[in-house]
Amino acid sequence: MALPLYDSQPARRVPWMTYLLIAVNVVVFLMTPMSNFATWYGKGSVRECKAAEFTYQYGAVPKELTTGDRQPLPTEITNQCGPDHYGKAPWTSAFTSMFLHSGAMHLLGNLVFLFVVGMGVEDRLGRWRFLLSYLAFGLIAVYGFAWTSPGSTVPLIGASGAIAGVMGAYVILNPRGRVVSYVPPIIVLRLPVWVVLGYWFILQWLSLGDEESSVAYTAHIYGFSAGVLFALLARRAGHTRRIAALSRT
Repeated sequence: MALPLYDSQPARRVPWMTYLLIAVNVVVFLMTPMSNFATWYGKGSVRECKAAEFTYQYGAVPKELTTGDRQPLPTEITNQCGPDHYGKAPWTSAFTSMFLHSGAMHLLGNLVFLFVVGMGVEDRLGRWRFLLSYLAFGLIAVYGFAWTSPGSTVPLIGASGAIAGVMGAYVILNPRGRVVSYVPPIIVLRLPVWVVLGYWFILQWLSLGDEESSVAYTAHIYGFSAGVLFALLARRAGHTRRIAALSRT
């Protein structure tokens, strides 16, 4: 699989919002029990219990989102860690889950893609519209996953749904762009964006039936599709405004 490294087309302005989102994701991860940096959560089994409870507290549990009721921790966790001690408004977890990651590699994989595609999309949408669309893509991905698996009590965490939306928007807003990508074992190529991201989307689709995987492929598809639709509408709106401006001259 080709690993994107950076967008070969330079941005016209500094992508501060992309950098901010990357920084927020890193800082949040460092402050969670899933990070080795956060030593105040303890060690060994104590840390594992706090990580499990933290994930259920701030992760998006599909059954909670579809019913509106908080679900108890699984029996296997309470047997080992004891009863939970947290309250939760399920709808807030749709937001908080977007900034949580299970480990350093999970975080790094997501942020590489955000770095590559975020700058180009922010450059075309502007900072605040980019931020709002990023959050919207994430919500669509989370709730889309919940509606597809309404009975699931496994928490969903990660920025990949929102980033998938940015990837979809990037394909539409910069269809002729090229992404410098690493192709194992030692090849670096400038590949068309539709090849890199199109291949990624096909992999998500083909992996939908993999019940043993912990990856939320459905959320990726919802996010990517939302990004494509949004970009098509944004591009059409921009074209309409240009025509209106010309008609007034």
